[in-house]
Amino acid sequence: MYPFVLIVAGVALVAVSALAGRVLQRRALQRALDAERRARDAEHLAYVGTLTGGLAHEIRNPLSTLTLNLQLLREDLDRPGAKADARLVRKLDTLEQEAARLQQILDDFLKLAGKHEVRLKVRPLSPVVEDIVAFYADRLQRAGIQVRTSLAEGLPPVELDADRLKQAVANLILNAEAAMPDGGELMIATEGDRRDIRLHVTDTGAGIAPEDLDKIFQPYYSTRSGGTGLGLPTVRRIVTEHRGRLEVHSDLGRGTRFTIHLPAAEDSA
Repeated sequence: MYPFVLIVAGVALVAVSALAGRVLQRRALQRALDAERRARDAEHLAYVGTLTGGLAHEIRNPLSTLTLNLQLLREDLDRPGAKADARLVRKLDTLEQEAARLQQILDDFLKLAGKHEVRLKVRPLSPVVEDIVAFYADRLQRAGIQVRTSLAEGLPPVELDADRLKQAVANLILNAEAAMPDGGELMIATEGDRRDIRLHVTDTGAGIAPEDLDKIFQPYYSTRSGGTGLGLPTVRRIVTEHRGRLEVHSDLGRGTRFTIHLPAAEDSA
């Protein structure tokens, strides 16, 4: 009886070991495929970044010349004793506004498609979030927006480029501000476990229509007047550079929550 039990136990142990080996092989294969995909994406982004850098340079020079001459024209019209036609002043106002809008589009485009060197360093997430929230605190207060933070203590550190991640969070904060023109609440929270660290940015604004949720990460698509449609694609690119993912949940008329998922640093996990 006992030899039979031992044989059965041995067979079961071999089967379990074989299954565990196949699971580990699949995980190793998936990691290799993910690494290969990231390498291809990085190569493509580097190529696109080189092209866009040259294009941006060619656009920025004449745009700077245009802006400078508009400023000089404005100074001529504002000189004491100068008689400026009201229609001419209005046309000058329009030109200056459009030049500023072009500059903003160019800056946003470079943030999205430009070549960026991401320097990941293992560090806690909360201090980075605290810095960017403090930077925008006065602006949000003037806009009638109350900021609430809930940053969990003791979270595992993550690999991040502080400057790039601050840029992503800043875009989410500015999006939230635009969604609450009459004021509201902005809630920023962190939470997580040994594997997944999450950063939530939640507003009480107008929300996003369900049919728009699949489009908001497309370049140049914007649900608000005057938006360039490049902010959220930039956020997603930065999160992807950190090997993370970006989620959005929205209730029309009640608000929107963006969640950045970042993997905990391997040493911590």
